[in-house]
Amino acid sequence: MGNTVRKSDKIDWEHYWAGKGHVGEVYSTGDRVVSQILRATPVSGKRVLEVGAGTGRDGLRLLDAGAEVFLVDYAEHSLLLIKDVCRRANKRVFLVKGDALALPFRNDRFDVVFHQGLLEHFRDPKPLLGENYRVLRPAGLCLIDVPQKFHVYTLIKHVFIWFNAWFAGWETEFSVRSLGELLRSVGFRVRLFYGDWMRPSLFYRMVRELLMCIGLRLPMYPRGIKVLRSVRAGLRRVARRFPVHLYTCLDIGVVAEKPFVPEA
Repeated sequence: MGNTVRKSDKIDWEHYWAGKGHVGEVYSTGDRVVSQILRATPVSGKRVLEVGAGTGRDGLRLLDAGAEVFLVDYAEHSLLLIKDVCRRANKRVFLVKGDALALPFRNDRFDVVFHQGLLEHFRDPKPLLGENYRVLRPAGLCLIDVPQKFHVYTLIKHVFIWFNAWFAGWETEFSVRSLGELLRSVGFRVRLFYGDWMRPSLFYRMVRELLMCIGLRLPMYPRGIKVLRSVRAGLRRVARRFPVHLYTCLDIGVVAEKPFVPEA
């Protein structure tokens, strides 16, 4: 069925971002992307590239940490949203309209390259990763954040894809193993994997979307019950001690390095 489903294209994303009045209408990545980058390397004074920037929120947080930030997207409406945020907050980043498969930068340009929610839209992800590798300097870091294969969200998503009702057409997902193999196949050296659970929960998000269809709007991020929040946080801290927790997360990611090859 996957080969007959339409692929994601620019029109889908222009329509998606045009429907967002502001970036606050899109769920954020929380702290998982930025925290992993900052844990891996200090970014102050470094050149950072976010590919398929979307809302640009992760890139803007790295700007606050002292990075020189470049945000690339091929959707005009995405760049307009980011431009509006930068104008309101008086932030200065380099906004670039460009194709992730042909990045408009020279080789070895960036210290950090990252993207979230992008790789899964490419039937052949290697050319995208090859471009990431090309523009990254030797010993630079690349972070890739994708949906995890073994999750109920994946099952629900594929039901929609089967009926050609998924907003972005065809889409895939990854296991920790397949993600690592993919990065190694284009030359990266894997440093670590990470994962995070959906917050708010999938159930809450589904209920919220259904109620919006009848004109009722719940908050994007419910406050919940303090005691239950503390219990969940404690359970997650314990779960993170065991690698198997990655197979329970909705989102997984890898931090990889472009090897430094000394000249002969």
